Amino acid sequence: MKKASILLLLAVAAFAIISLQSGASYLDDDFLDGLPLGNALTALGLCAIAGTAVALSKPGTALRIASSAALIMAATWLPISVLMAGNAALNFSNGRGDAWMVFTLTVGLIVSTVLIWASVAALFGLRKRGR
Repeated sequence: MKKASILLLLAVAAFAIISLQSGASYLDDDFLDGLPLGNALTALGLCAIAGTAVALSKPGTALRIASSAALIMAATWLPISVLMAGNAALNFSNGRGDAWMVFTLTVGLIVSTVLIWASVAALFGLRKRGR
């Protein structure tokens, strides 16, 4: 079951990344009360990446703590973004867009880092079990 969960989370993350990178036309569709689907998909992708790191990490480790913190950051990315912009479409004014970009890049870097860390730890764990 754990492997299936990890694969599902990775598939969700890949779908989000590919959709956002390609600039798919459905990203501008209204998802929920003025919230574009692209914004919701970004939040879901960030959560899927961090969730994969949580699923790969062992309970009680520094990696699990860092992955859980990254998941919390990913889950709060959209509400914080909406608060920063003042609207669900994330249209910024008065220079707040620069602060939002730094925030978004920071969250993206953190969730990516914990996924890489968790992946390396899992691979080393497999290698040790193989001996």
